[in-house]
Amino acid sequence: MNLQRIFNAESVAVIGASKDEKKRGFQAIKTLLNEKYQGEIYPVNPKGENLFGLHCYKSILDIEKDIDIALITTPAKTVPAILRDCGKKGVAGVVIIAGGFGELGEKGKKIENEMIDVARQNKIRIIGPNTSGMINVNDNMNLVGIKDVPKGNIALLTQSGNIALHLIIEAKLKSQIGFSYYVGVGNEADIKFHEYLEFFGNDPGTKAILMYVEGLRNGRKFLQQVYKTTRDKPIILLKSGRSATGRKSAGSHTGSLAGISEVARTAFERAGIINIENSDELFPVAESLSSLPPIHNNKIAILADGGGHATIAADLLNDYGVEIPDLHEKTKKKLAEILPSNASLQNPIDVAGGTDSDPLIFAECARILLKDKNVGGLLIVGLFGGYAIRFAEKLKFIEEDAAHQIGKLIIQTGKPIILQSLYNFARPHSLDLLRYYGIPVYDSLDISCKCIGALAHYGHFLGQYQTKTNFVFNWGAKAKNEGKAIIDNAFKEGRNVLLEQEAKEILHMHGASVYRDRVAKTADEAVKIAKKMDSEVVLKIVSPDILHKTDAGGVKLKLKTEDDVRNAFNEIINNAKNYNNNAVIKGCLVSKMLGAGLEVIIGTKIDEQFGPIIMFGMGGIMVEVLNDVVFRVLPISRNSAKKMIREIKASSILDGLRGKPPLDKKAIINLLLIVSEIIESYPQIQEMDLNPVIVHENGIKIVDARIILGKPLHE
Repeated sequence: MNLQRIFNAESVAVIGASKDEKKRGFQAIKTLLNEKYQGEIYPVNPKGENLFGLHCYKSILDIEKDIDIALITTPAKTVPAILRDCGKKGVAGVVIIAGGFGELGEKGKKIENEMIDVARQNKIRIIGPNTSGMINVNDNMNLVGIKDVPKGNIALLTQSGNIALHLIIEAKLKSQIGFSYYVGVGNEADIKFHEYLEFFGNDPGTKAILMYVEGLRNGRKFLQQVYKTTRDKPIILLKSGRSATGRKSAGSHTGSLAGISEVARTAFERAGIINIENSDELFPVAESLSSLPPIHNNKIAILADGGGHATIAADLLNDYGVEIPDLHEKTKKKLAEILPSNASLQNPIDVAGGTDSDPLIFAECARILLKDKNVGGLLIVGLFGGYAIRFAEKLKFIEEDAAHQIGKLIIQTGKPIILQSLYNFARPHSLDLLRYYGIPVYDSLDISCKCIGALAHYGHFLGQYQTKTNFVFNWGAKAKNEGKAIIDNAFKEGRNVLLEQEAKEILHMHGASVYRDRVAKTADEAVKIAKKMDSEVVLKIVSPDILHKTDAGGVKLKLKTEDDVRNAFNEIINNAKNYNNNAVIKGCLVSKMLGAGLEVIIGTKIDEQFGPIIMFGMGGIMVEVLNDVVFRVLPISRNSAKKMIREIKASSILDGLRGKPPLDKKAIINLLLIVSEIIESYPQIQEMDLNPVIVHENGIKIVDARIILGKPLHE
């Protein structure tokens, strides 16, 4: 994909140009002229009136020169015909402002489908529709109309014009960092989020990507591209639609599937995205990640001129999983030489008034702390920036000198610094100097700590990058011929559900620990099979039409004698017929009764946004009551499997409680990986449910297995 001609366009046609100041066709041309866009501007309107001294063309076909991009400001119903003309003219891309497409239901969807067909026939790429527009900030190609967008290195992708406006205003008022591009993604009817990420990931002028997302049209491709991009550039994302009302609102805006979920959250995190939940943290986190090196060892020093702020900061950072390490004795000794005797030399450092008369001591403390090999970054909290205001005017120049020295430490040490100041509201020159060096300054202690947490999170991700999966399936690569035959036979028989013994056979083929249970068609056959097992047995109904065996009275446990087995067989068959008189009944599965252990569940399904996902948690009949489960997008790595086990609330049970030995977590990890391999091997599998799986001290056993199929591969 090459979007260069669109995003770096040398010519723009504004279709729907107007002399009405209230209309977008007027505002767009005025903005391009006011901001001195260096490319060619071509107003297009059937009336053909001049606008701002520019010749206005009645049709885009009347323009003699080539057109890179067209801004279409006319209603939705006019768009397909306009695109046909754009195709004849060889236009590379269009920005479609109008709403009224897929987000409004079937009528709008019909227009959207026609629009997409025309665009594809003519090789035109579409930004939007239902978009606020796009801006190449550095080239002054402003197709939005927001004035004075600050230039910088953050690419902004949103599905809300108001969110974009908020972020741009925040950057202008509170930062010296700006934007390289802005794109209002809109409905994602053509160009998708992952395509924008590919472009910005390759753009040398972009250092970070800031996103507000309501819905994703292709979640898996998005994750695949994120994985490629985040190795070089951080992605900061706020995903709305967590509540039912929020999902409804987001859907009305974008016309695509919306909503944050545990699946999305963990997938984004695994791909390296910095997840943001509060909108006021969005720009500060992007600012920090675009201007500072990441924290590679997850360890921070806190330098404060007050114990209260230092304590609160330590608590907040602990919440984000950031360590506040002990300092080396050499570091403490150097600090003691320049600070008063009552200063706290334990991390967090409280200078205890030692900088009140000489702010340069702050700079020296920062230098000492950042030289400590146990410190990966520095958070400064408290009064810095306000010494001249708080104490004496003569401290102004000393404080500015200290700011220069602190600013240079980032280059000298390669470690990040973030500063929280009580006096940020006054915008003293010393704090602007810190911003000049790329050090973010915030009023809020909470936001400052969130930014530190993001730097640590991103640094950890980069360190673990090689252990991550890239969300790409190598479909069918490890499929077994016998497994394919089992699935093909089910389709041949008109079944979309594998029988339990068939599901267990596939699990066995891929290395899972399962008993090779046998099916009995009669009570006598069940007794014969049970005798050979030489233990208590379990009988379970075998029917492709009965998925929930327990609900149908189709399971009998702890059967010891021949009479137990015979009576249980007959009762199960009768229960099954009463439960579903039309069910095809193939007999009963005879299995060994397994010893006691911890019951867990492993399952898979197809998520609408991300495709195949896997679930792990506490199992048995209590799975829906306890709801102690975690999810991952498939395929997973061994590292992901380990994390899944750690993340369930009952994980401590696996470590052994009250003197009991630990259970076999390694066996669980192996089974999770086997399930991941099976889903990758057989694309026909729609859902898998292993419940319960009994975990012992040494090994695990799959008690019940269910596999539901989708469609045959040839369909």
